[in-house]
Amino acid sequence: MALTPSNMLPLGTIAPDFNLTDTKDNVSKSLSQLKGANGTLVMFICNHCPFVIHVNEALVKLANDYKPKGINCIAISSNDVENYPQDSPDKMKTHAEENRYSFPYLYDETQAVAKAYDAACTPDFFLFDEDLKLVYAGRLDDSRPGNDIQVTGKDLRAAMDALLNHQPIDSNQKPSMGCNIKWK
Repeated sequence: MALTPSNMLPLGTIAPDFNLTDTKDNVSKSLSQLKGANGTLVMFICNHCPFVIHVNEALVKLANDYKPKGINCIAISSNDVENYPQDSPDKMKTHAEENRYSFPYLYDETQAVAKAYDAACTPDFFLFDEDLKLVYAGRLDDSRPGNDIQVTGKDLRAAMDALLNHQPIDSNQKPSMGCNIKWK
């Protein structure tokens, strides 16, 4: 695995629109259908990345905690499934079921959405406000596989709480770190 940091899309960027198939129900869904009333978290993840596996449980808890507050979470996998078949749509569906994803798990077959978001790694997080303006791009927290730091989601949760409370979000944001997106 190659340790890759986020590219840190500039704050204020409007969320690029998309229309992708949700592997959970095989239905095409758009950003406008999935966005939350108070915010939207777009997460680039995949099935096999050890960094994503490390935080999977925390992602499910985060989505479950913030959906009732009006922040919807959307997961997207953009990996090349020809060379990484473990990230194929049928395996994404199984992975979502096994991990009890309460959020859509979309497949970005052309990788156009990952490129539009300038996503670089898995996991890569993009938090948008109710107007779909980027307010946070960075890490979940400082836990990584093998560093013995507990996964809390504190950095992303602090940004989500600030968004909900109409408070400023610290613009000094640390990049996420993970496996590089597997480009075609």
